[in-house]
Amino acid sequence: MILKYLSFLVGLMWSYSLIKTQSIFSKKAGLFFKLFISKVSWLTLIVAIYFGYKNFSIEYILSGIVFSVVLVHLGFKFLGKFLKSKFSEKQLTTTKTIFEYSLIVWVLYYVFY
Repeated sequence: MILKYLSFLVGLMWSYSLIKTQSIFSKKAGLFFKLFISKVSWLTLIVAIYFGYKNFSIEYILSGIVFSVVLVHLGFKFLGKFLKSKFSEKQLTTTKTIFEYSLIVWVLYYVFY
């Protein structure tokens, strides 16, 4: 039972963190991210909630959802503060741009090949 609930929490956190990641990207990369990754993440989140519905009571489901959302938001907040303290704004912008273009190239490669 504990292993099932932990897998439920991991599924919720995984899918919600990918959904939350979409807000970081620019509109151009965000479009690719939204079309190819975020849709699957929403589906994964819905399936994880359904899994919880089939195996646990409503209190466990709601507490798991709240716990996962709060943990993901806190993780993004602390990771953002950590990155801003370690790197300059220019380094972060350059890295983000490189990552966005590599994401676009990766998605295009995946679609066409």
